[in-house]
Amino acid sequence: MSDSLEEAHTGPIKTPKTFAWVVFLSFVGPIFIIIGLVYYVVTANKPAAGAANTAESVAARIERVGTVQVRDANRPLKAGEEVYKVQCAACHAAGLAGSPKLGDKTAWSTRIKTGYEALLNSSLKGKNAMGAQGGGDHSDTEIGRAVVYMANAAGAKFAEPAAPSN
Repeated sequence: MSDSLEEAHTGPIKTPKTFAWVVFLSFVGPIFIIIGLVYYVVTANKPAAGAANTAESVAARIERVGTVQVRDANRPLKAGEEVYKVQCAACHAAGLAGSPKLGDKTAWSTRIKTGYEALLNSSLKGKNAMGAQGGGDHSDTEIGRAVVYMANAAGAKFAEPAAPSN
């Protein structure tokens, strides 16, 4: 009689290992269900940006990638200090994102040792957190003048690049 009573009161969990799996899945299972529901809601089919104004959205999708800029080739080159104030001071005045501050001889010393060409190359192509400065509002020569201005403020003796001959 005791055997039949034990069988009547037992369930599908017969071992501690099975019990541990049931407990684990009872907590982890709902988490995966919630993650799945959130993913479903977030990636649901939504109207595209600009769908309210289809003419503008079509124009934005077929817009040309490149643009042509016409510049005055005869305008005088800007001085290094002027280019620094417009282009470089935002980061180099405060030392943002690891950039060396203007006039900080310790921070600039290792950079100055690499030479003007390496500094100019880093400026034009970008390095670490600094984006490429070439191809913007200033010519490569003007960026070079700003590099010379900053390096010379920290003790370098670089000569300011001359205007390119046409």
